[in-house]
Amino acid sequence: MAKVLLVEDDSTLMEMYQLKFNEAKIEILTATNGESGLALAKQSLPDVILLDIMMPKLDGFSVLTELKKDDQTKKIPVILLSNLGQKSDIEKGKELGAVDYVVKASLTPAQVLEKAKQYIK
Repeated sequence: MAKVLLVEDDSTLMEMYQLKFNEAKIEILTATNGESGLALAKQSLPDVILLDIMMPKLDGFSVLTELKKDDQTKKIPVILLSNLGQKSDIEKGKELGAVDYVVKASLTPAQVLEKAKQYIK
């Protein structure tokens, strides 16, 4: 079964994504801050990581940087989730190794699921 890690501090959004991924028979692991998200990524080695940028303890850019430094996690596709659609953030995310950048307000959970599926082997 495919496994996706969602690192998101908004509980309402998290529930909506969990529902969609469960319906699609994709296992979804969740973390509510960057620190626990990073630990869970290293422990569970998911197929795809959906990573919020603005979070407590460790922001998404920092988590992404750490993931790309680690041999075990550097090949996991990371899709950044944000409400910030600034070009500078998108470019920074891509430079750090994100495969995609999603502005949360512009995509439904179903569309985010479809994006994640593109990266599940």
